[in-house]
Amino acid sequence: MSFLKKIFSSEKKETLDKGLEKSKSSFLGKLSKVVAGKSKVDDEVLDNLEEVLVSSDVGVNTTLKVIERIEERVAKDKYLGTDELNKILREEIAGLLSETNSGEDTEFTIPENKKPYVLMVVGVNGVGKTTTIGKLAYQFKKQGLKVVLGAADTFRAAAIDQLQVWADRVDVPMIRQDMGSDPASVAFDALESGVNQNADVIIIDTAGRLHNKVNLMNELTKVKRVMQKVVGDAPHDVLLVLDGSTGQNAFEQAKQFTAATEVTSLAVTKLDGTAKGGVVIGISDQFKIPVKYIGVGEGIEDLQVFNKFEFVDSFFK
Repeated sequence: MSFLKKIFSSEKKETLDKGLEKSKSSFLGKLSKVVAGKSKVDDEVLDNLEEVLVSSDVGVNTTLKVIERIEERVAKDKYLGTDELNKILREEIAGLLSETNSGEDTEFTIPENKKPYVLMVVGVNGVGKTTTIGKLAYQFKKQGLKVVLGAADTFRAAAIDQLQVWADRVDVPMIRQDMGSDPASVAFDALESGVNQNADVIIIDTAGRLHNKVNLMNELTKVKRVMQKVVGDAPHDVLLVLDGSTGQNAFEQAKQFTAATEVTSLAVTKLDGTAKGGVVIGISDQFKIPVKYIGVGEGIEDLQVFNKFEFVDSFFK
């Protein structure tokens, strides 16, 4: 385990192992074919490994970086046995993830000097945005923090109602207006209410439309500007939620949203039940934005703080 740190509770780690089971077995199955009958890591093994990484949704650019790193080790060590390939992959991918993610966190925390801590959540409809907000509210409340939600996705009645279900379930207040209201107005009310209630965390949901990037950019800029009338440096985090099960489509969404607004962290959902878990590695590397949370199950506890050591351990175990 050398570079890996066993810092999750065994229960959390079991959930992570189970959530990444399909990704892991798909990847390791392909990897075993690459090294079958081979004792040494040579050009053919590396060519085949490149194919495996790309087909595991790691992404072309990130795959090339990983292959380059392994080539450097092959050149340096002269002889690398295929039995070492899994270990080397773990080390190099953890190293790659280290460039973006601190990787030490295991708990849902917020900075002590930011109160209220304002979190704006963005992402297209259907990626698990509202569910992620609900699960975050639950986790923050569990830490003893006072949470307020703001339903600023006012374009769909379903979005407001769904968030209300989570607010009721977690038992936290939610600020809402009628469908079609100005999203910035809802965000303003939510922050004002949060400040009045001495809230520790305010989470603002936003509309999940991507058909017009200019409109999206204008809307998110306006929401931010209006929030700053109440809390001068809000939002403190802009969290982009991506559906991990869509693989390369998640890359595309990340590209669109990072072009439309400043995104400061990522949540990758629906990693359970898919073989596309490699997308976390590629997205983290390509966008240089830390992956803060991952969804590895449907239960309220199954949103986890992303820890690179534990993720790599579960992926290559």
